[in-house]
Amino acid sequence: MRTRIETDLVARVRAAATLLFVPADRPERFAKAAAANPDLVVLDLEDAVAPGAKQAAREHAVAWISAGNECAVRINAAGTPWHADDLDALTTLRCALMLPKAEIEVIDGVVAALAAGRSGRAGALDTTPDRTVGDSDAVADSAHAPLIALVETPAGVLHSAEIAATPGVDRLAIGTFDLAAEIGVDPTDREALAGSRLALVLASAAAGLPRPIDGVTGVVDDADLVEDDARYGKRLGFTGKLCIHPRQLHPVATAFRPTDAEQAWARKIFAAITDTSGVVVVDGAMVDKPVLERARRILAQLDATTDSEEQP
Repeated sequence: MRTRIETDLVARVRAAATLLFVPADRPERFAKAAAANPDLVVLDLEDAVAPGAKQAAREHAVAWISAGNECAVRINAAGTPWHADDLDALTTLRCALMLPKAEIEVIDGVVAALAAGRSGRAGALDTTPDRTVGDSDAVADSAHAPLIALVETPAGVLHSAEIAATPGVDRLAIGTFDLAAEIGVDPTDREALAGSRLALVLASAAAGLPRPIDGVTGVVDDADLVEDDARYGKRLGFTGKLCIHPRQLHPVATAFRPTDAEQAWARKIFAAITDTSGVVVVDGAMVDKPVLERARRILAQLDATTDSEEQP
C-alpha cells in the first residue's frame, strides 16, 4: 500500500500543468527552479547532461531528493549505458520518474524496478523483458514512485494506448522534438504532429489516465508564443506542458487556467442542475452528461491551477 506522502506525490504528478526541466549536473540551479514555483521540477539526467557528467549528475539528483526535496527525474533511456544505474540509484527514493523514449517493450521493466525499489530489492534489472499480458499487474500496486511515460518515437506513438493502459504508468507526455526528428518534420509544425498529439490524448482517455503533457516550446524569450503553444495543446486535450526555462511558467499556467468565460459557463451549468430536477436547458442548449462532464473538468482544472498558484 502506498503511504499518504507517496499518494500525494502521485496526485501532484497527475495534476501538474507546468513541469520545469533543470539539468541535473547543475545543482546550483535546483533550488532556483523550485523557487520559480512550477507544479513539478524535473531533474534531467538525459538530454541536458553530457556523457562524461552522467554519474555526477545522478549523484546530485540523489542528494537533492534525499534532502527531502520533491521532484521528478528524467532518467536515461533503456538501452543506454546509464539506464540501469539510474534505476538502481533512484527507485528507492521518494521521487517521480520520467522515462524517455517510452515504448511498450520497456515499460514493464521500469515498473518492476520501482516495485523492487520499494521492497529494498532495487538493482540492475532487465528493463527489456518479453512482454506478457499481466506482467506489470503484480508489481504496479507496490510501485512507490509515479511514472511519466515520455512518448517520443514512432513506435511509442503507435503503441501509446498500450503504454497508457500499463499498470504503474501515471501519465503520458509527448517529446515533440525527438519525435519530429525521427519522422522528418519540423517540430514547430503543429499540423505535422497533430495526429501524434491526438493519439496520446485518446490513449490517456481510454486508459482512464489524466490528460497528457505537451512537449516543450524551444523559444524562451517570447511569452506570447509560449502561451499560444500551450493554448493549442489545451485545445487538443492536453492539460500540462514541459518547460525549459522559468520564464515559460507563467504563460503556460495562464494558458491552462480556465478563462473567465469558461468559468462562468461551468458555474452556470452547475447552478442550473441544482435548481431543477427536470430537463435542464442553459443558453438554449440541453445539459446532458457530456456537457456536465465538460463543466466538471473546467472547475477541476480551475481548482488545480489555483492550488498551484498558492504553493509556497
